[in-house]
Amino acid sequence: MAELFQGVSWTGVIAGAIAAFLLGWLWYSPKLFGVKWAQGVGVKMGAADEMPKAAMICQISGLFLVSWLVGVTAVSNALLTIILAVVAFSVMGYASGLFRKNSAYARAVDAGYWVVSVVVMVIFQGIF
Repeated sequence: MAELFQGVSWTGVIAGAIAAFLLGWLWYSPKLFGVKWAQGVGVKMGAADEMPKAAMICQISGLFLVSWLVGVTAVSNALLTIILAVVAFSVMGYASGLFRKNSAYARAVDAGYWVVSVVVMVIFQGIF
């Protein structure tokens, strides 16, 4: 259990999670991929004040946990493990999109976000 906490850069974990959250905000915005992604998943883009609060809380919680996982793998010199995990979960997310009949574009945007988010988290672990 100690390996989950010892030597982890908590500054890197928190900064990585926040940076990935902000990246998601931009990634899914109308400025980047949001409009076509929303069409591909069958949702209507709304105003910022209409964001589903529960989804946002789950997103930041999940990003914190993934960033923590990046921190643990960085300390144990096992960053290839996080790469394997990201690829595995991106494929699972892609499969989930197939079951939901999301467009290929929407599936690629979702998978791309996870890959880029973890790259950002790894960078923040390196900085802090």
